[in-house]
Amino acid sequence: MKRRSLLVLLAAFLFGCSTVDIGDFRAEKPVLDLRTYFDGTVDAWGIVRNRDGTISQRFTVVIRSTWQGDTGTLDETFTYSDGRTQKRVWTLVKNGDRYVGRAADVVGDALGETAGNAFRLRYVLDYPRGDGTVHLNVDDWMYLMDERTLLNRSTISKFGFEIAQVVIGFRKRD
Repeated sequence: MKRRSLLVLLAAFLFGCSTVDIGDFRAEKPVLDLRTYFDGTVDAWGIVRNRDGTISQRFTVVIRSTWQGDTGTLDETFTYSDGRTQKRVWTLVKNGDRYVGRAADVVGDALGETAGNAFRLRYVLDYPRGDGTVHLNVDDWMYLMDERTLLNRSTISKFGFEIAQVVIGFRKRD
């Protein structure tokens, strides 16, 4: 009995650690072109869900974006339900299906890739906490639903353990 329980736990752990590959979305439509979607103004609404299931934050975002060739600037203004605001300006550089991103509160380069209707961006966020900051790993997955609607699910982890998820719905303005 103990052996069977151990095998079930091991299988659950291994299955839980499996990852989705960006290539799995190659045939999905509509095809996401970040330069087309993030060109102009995009509005977004999101929540932060802690690992215990509680919603710790609600927010809206206005993203004003422009591209010069393969380099894009996404100027994001967050407004949280408690009245706080935050600014993040991303610079994305496209190289084929891959992207390199930078922002002031991102440690090093953010690495992204597109396939079909999906975009995956991984980076380390320098997140304010107390009198200092903490480095959090972020794994963003975005999915284009139609020409104006994009859904995002981010997993935030520390030391390999998920500590929160962020869910965001984007809507491109006409």
